[in-house]
Amino acid sequence: MAEQGRVAGMAAQILLMPRGRRVFLLLLIGALAALGQAPVGAWPVTLLALAVVFGLFRMTEGWRQAAWLGWLIGTGYFLLALNWIVEPFLVDVARHGWMAPFALMALGAGLALFWALGLGLGRAMGGGLPGFVGGMGLAELARGFVFKGFPWAQPGHVLIDTPLLHWAAWLGAPGLLALVLVASALIWRVATARHVPSVLGLLVLVALWPLGAWRTPEAGAAPEAATVRLLQPNAPQHEKWDPDKIQGFYERQLRFSAAGEGARPDLIVWPETAVPVLLNHAGRTLESISGAAGGVPVVLGIQRFEGPRLYNSLAYVEAGGAVAAVYDKHHLVPFGEYMPFGDLLADWGIHGLASNAGQGYSAGPGAQVLDLGAVGRALPLICYEGVFSRDLRAAPERADFLLLITNDAWFGKISGPYQHLAQARLRSAEMGLPMIRVANTGVSAMIDATGRVTARIPMGEAGWRDAALPPPLPPTLYTRLGDAPMILLFLALLGLSRLRHRARQTGAVLH
Repeated sequence: MAEQGRVAGMAAQILLMPRGRRVFLLLLIGALAALGQAPVGAWPVTLLALAVVFGLFRMTEGWRQAAWLGWLIGTGYFLLALNWIVEPFLVDVARHGWMAPFALMALGAGLALFWALGLGLGRAMGGGLPGFVGGMGLAELARGFVFKGFPWAQPGHVLIDTPLLHWAAWLGAPGLLALVLVASALIWRVATARHVPSVLGLLVLVALWPLGAWRTPEAGAAPEAATVRLLQPNAPQHEKWDPDKIQGFYERQLRFSAAGEGARPDLIVWPETAVPVLLNHAGRTLESISGAAGGVPVVLGIQRFEGPRLYNSLAYVEAGGAVAAVYDKHHLVPFGEYMPFGDLLADWGIHGLASNAGQGYSAGPGAQVLDLGAVGRALPLICYEGVFSRDLRAAPERADFLLLITNDAWFGKISGPYQHLAQARLRSAEMGLPMIRVANTGVSAMIDATGRVTARIPMGEAGWRDAALPPPLPPTLYTRLGDAPMILLFLALLGLSRLRHRARQTGAVLH
């Protein structure tokens, strides 16, 4: 018991430290919580760090102190989890390099405001485990919607590489978030007090580990499965549009399309913006691509104009170079593919980093399903769109598979591409659909309907790989209900926190 008391006492000392030391330690705890994200994957560290956060949250006096705690912890968390955000600014160091540290600090401190809101709201409603889980849960959900949303590196994502990923078929990403928050709070309560309900709660969560894998059967390839060729040209972003190297990257993809002996694939997929000409003027180029593919249909990333508007698009090209379908990316990257207040910022020479000569992209009409002939019906996604489950659920009909093309060269080589891949796996598990994922520099992968990678081309390699397209699973509960059940749960927890707080106040008055 004394040992348990020392754990709580040491945490309490953090809140009593001089300001400078206290700020440093809280930032450090937040950074430790981020170590569960890919590629490190140290999810136990995340649980322990968030357990300390819960302990500190319980010791705060009022919502203002809780909000300050959330902001500092969140800042440390996002500074480490999203450190890859500096990579796009280093592609053209002379023009954009000076913005890199400011972008990281602004993003980390800005997103931490959601954690400040979550812990502040949870404390105002009464605190405790219900206030912690309810407040943080709603705050993280809000992060996925406010200003078009940025739900990258949610704490629940640390479970993607564990058997608990399968529970996303019922509860989605918010469910994984709730599991992490509840487990962290229970760990603290068990470590600091002999609390039998908390021990039982932890045992229940441990039991979910094997049950998740049992619930969803493995989705292997059916005997009649289509074969898809994944192409990865491995073009570094600072060289991708170099006039002296464009042709080389393009011809590399032609060679990969033509490679191989014996049976040909049923579909060939090139990555995002893989073709160095606009679709409006690509007639002969598409004929060459179709010729190299031997008449096999090709999906490729290409840009196109429609009047004054520029689109980041995906085209489905049939034999002879005929364009059978086009999809335009609709969920664009703010400050990357378009600039909020663009006219004002353009006066300062600031344009979208991924735009063409300062020309920002326009958004397409929305989610759609493309008929790719014998291969099946695809729900196309371009890069950033794979982060948003709501964009997948917005499709007008259920597809047979997800088709994501991306250019992860923007994310560097350390953490961004691996986190992006992890979220793709989460989308497949949520929807019960396999995914064809083709990236410029990696990681290109075939993902089955449980979120398992069945084939891949590693990061930083140029090459191709033929892979069987796994079958879909039946529609998941999350496909039908979305985030609504978890939103209601988080609201109910805040309501419970408030009721318990009032009951304690009434009891104190009566005594």
